[in-house]
Amino acid sequence: MDPSVITAFTPTGKLRASINLGNPILVNRHPETGEPVGVSIDLAHAFAKRLGVELELVIFDTAGKSVQAVSEERADFGFFAIDPLRGEKIAFTAPYVLIEGFYLVRDDSPIKTNEEVDQSHNRVTVGKGSAYDLFLTRELKAAQIVRAPSSPAVVQTFLEQDLEVAAGVKQQLEIDAQKTTGLRLLGERFMVIRQAMGTPKRRGNAAAAALDAFVEEMKASGFVTEALRRHGIAGASVAPKG
Repeated sequence: MDPSVITAFTPTGKLRASINLGNPILVNRHPETGEPVGVSIDLAHAFAKRLGVELELVIFDTAGKSVQAVSEERADFGFFAIDPLRGEKIAFTAPYVLIEGFYLVRDDSPIKTNEEVDQSHNRVTVGKGSAYDLFLTRELKAAQIVRAPSSPAVVQTFLEQDLEVAAGVKQQLEIDAQKTTGLRLLGERFMVIRQAMGTPKRRGNAAAAALDAFVEEMKASGFVTEALRRHGIAGASVAPKG
């Protein structure tokens, strides 16, 4: 690794990874130790090893806060869904995993298809600052968006405020739906969330290119596939090359 690239990634002497605990596909708390574990954590450690530097995890409870930390250079890289708004300040790699976004409704809801969601009488709750918040803010023309404090709080907000639709990562919605009877997911995804690594654009093109090359190597080598298997993650697929 070019020494100038290592310097670009470690202005404080350590490699600071911005970690979002709001996406259970990528990060969870270990049930015994409470330490963050998951695919993102494995990739963060592997990248620090590649640079030959010490890793520091900077933990956040929402995607919005995690993105902001990298945008403001309070962290050196992070793990985010690719989005044009975030891309104004963050240089993204190609995605390393693909995750599906789904809608959830009550069993007795008249809504049967995704096309029926975007109606003026529907209120759709999303995690504030999440990938699907950004996406649906652009895409929904008639439905009202209600923002929950975080992605894990979406279904709780949906239930407490008696809203018509909840939107989020399929696996998170399924986990929450199991805790409450009378809920169902619609039959098809409304978006594919492309999870990538990213670093502040101010770190330069060489740093961005090095991070992208690292992601491609981790996919091609089977590292990402093995990490998904090791952490028991279903419903996410390794992104194709590039």
